[in-house]
Amino acid sequence: MSKITRRNFLITAGATTAATLLVHGCSSGQNTSSESNASPAASPVAAIDTPEVTTAKLGFIALTDSAPLIIAKEKGLFAKYGMPDVEVVKQASWAATRDNLELGSQGNGIDGAHILTPMPYLMTTGKITQQPLPMYILARLNTNGQGISVANTYADLKVGTDSSPLKQAFAQAKSQGRDLKAAVTFPGGTHDLWMRYWLAAGGINPDSDISTIVVPPPQMVANMKVNTMEAFCVGEPWNAQLVSQNLGYTALVTGELWKDHPEKAFALRADWVDQHPKAAKALTMAVLEAQQWCDQAENKAEMCDIISKREWLKIDAQDILGRAKGDIDYGTGKTVESSPLLMKFWADNASYPFKSHDLWFLTEEIRWGYLPPDTDTTALVEQVNREDIWREAAQAINVPASDIPSSTSRGVETFFDGKTFDPENPEAYLNSLDIKKV
Repeated sequence: MSKITRRNFLITAGATTAATLLVHGCSSGQNTSSESNASPAASPVAAIDTPEVTTAKLGFIALTDSAPLIIAKEKGLFAKYGMPDVEVVKQASWAATRDNLELGSQGNGIDGAHILTPMPYLMTTGKITQQPLPMYILARLNTNGQGISVANTYADLKVGTDSSPLKQAFAQAKSQGRDLKAAVTFPGGTHDLWMRYWLAAGGINPDSDISTIVVPPPQMVANMKVNTMEAFCVGEPWNAQLVSQNLGYTALVTGELWKDHPEKAFALRADWVDQHPKAAKALTMAVLEAQQWCDQAENKAEMCDIISKREWLKIDAQDILGRAKGDIDYGTGKTVESSPLLMKFWADNASYPFKSHDLWFLTEEIRWGYLPPDTDTTALVEQVNREDIWREAAQAINVPASDIPSSTSRGVETFFDGKTFDPENPEAYLNSLDIKKV
């Protein structure tokens, strides 16, 4: 596996754009229409940047971190940047998202999506698709905001970041013939990796001490209710709903595993971006402005009201408002208010797709056998990660230079168990891990 280094690589036609001219920059606090079909009086997009098309079909899963796409639609931000006909379409599962991306909008599928960060890499390499489907990541949608929940069967253990108390409990249950399962949302996805990291750090092998199964996010709570799993990892509102229904408890929010960890991404089919580079930038501009809006404290309640509607998440807004503000009831008697580990859409460079983070994901994919050990991770990151488009979009909407990272690496990352990941030496990180497939 290669280190992150500066290297020459082919940049697609979609990466090269003319200098942009805007007659009006955007700020996170400006007034925009709250109607999904609203059209601003005048588009701030200059003729040189007029998108090649006015539409795109974008998928989302019913999770709080899909908010930037929903808000960009509801607040008229796609229209503001010259794309009034963008559709934001609910997907039943991450597998359905993948399948519809394979189809593309011309095949009645979708062009891009709110997606688990590793999925564009697994699709580009053909590991989860019928054949390799090149994808681009244009932005990170959020950091933090996921949870690992445990069934009430283990309520007396009150397990937290340390999963080791479950090791003996699992061994005893298996000796009695029980089939133990931990649910995740997609093989090799972020929730799979958080669950595996947490279990392995406590000495529990996720491939032999317990089985990991795939359950779509909206079905997590229902499956826990009928005692089909011991634990699950998913985004909100499902961890909060489990607690409110008294069916289990939150062992941890994932920011406790890795503070300000990357989570979902905004990704598009590479061929769509290459054919419509200006439209791709316009979409990214709208998403970035929506992320700024979502991260303002005074907008949290309205954001939750909007995304909880029937056509979006179809839930009670109160099920997501608490954790959206950082108020966490773990269901064990432990509560935290205004946690700094709340879901972030823009703050602390949450939106910028650091290449070093993508390298960590690829290293974990190798750890668990989803990618071969000889994967040229540097070349793969350079192929999929289009932080250059993010930078162009950010500059076009007048994001201050101080909010644009100067490096594609966030540097050395430290995890809750003391392990460190140096993007300049991913092999050392991999070698430091006791439980792994490679």
